[in-house]
Amino acid sequence: MVLSVCNRRELLARFSENADDLYILGTPPEGMAAEVSRYAENPLVVIAPPDHPLAGQRDLTVKVLTAYPFLMRESGSGTRLAAERCFEDAGVEPRVRMELGANEAVKQGVIAGLGVSVLSRGTVALELRHGYLVELDVKPFPIIRHWHVAWPKGKRLSLAAEAFLKRLQND
Repeated sequence: MVLSVCNRRELLARFSENADDLYILGTPPEGMAAEVSRYAENPLVVIAPPDHPLAGQRDLTVKVLTAYPFLMRESGSGTRLAAERCFEDAGVEPRVRMELGANEAVKQGVIAGLGVSVLSRGTVALELRHGYLVELDVKPFPIIRHWHVAWPKGKRLSLAAEAFLKRLQND
């Protein structure tokens, strides 16, 4: 079995080409013939370095974030789409300092003090636990999203894909 990691845009292109057995994504594919199963929560949170001026403050608004540099995932990322939607709903725009193409790059940039960002809590769990990052108390975060597994409708799955799917659905 091969695991390819890519952003949402690339994943949907692979899906339309039927390049893989299964696809893990935050938002099910729209307008595509797909079987979809939701299997886990994926809360998005606002992160900052522990010495950030907003660290420890309560009941912050999205508007407050616009005073600080923001590290954004690349275009095509589902996390980016969710963050942009949140800023748009608040009627504000983030002060984007950098666009980065991987969660790890965003985490390291935030740890280095280059800005704040939005990532999946699962992605930053270790850094939160060890104090390299803090989760800011910003409303309406956490934004609760879900992980989904999808595959083309009518596709006959391999035994490995069926076993993996069964495991996801039983946890």
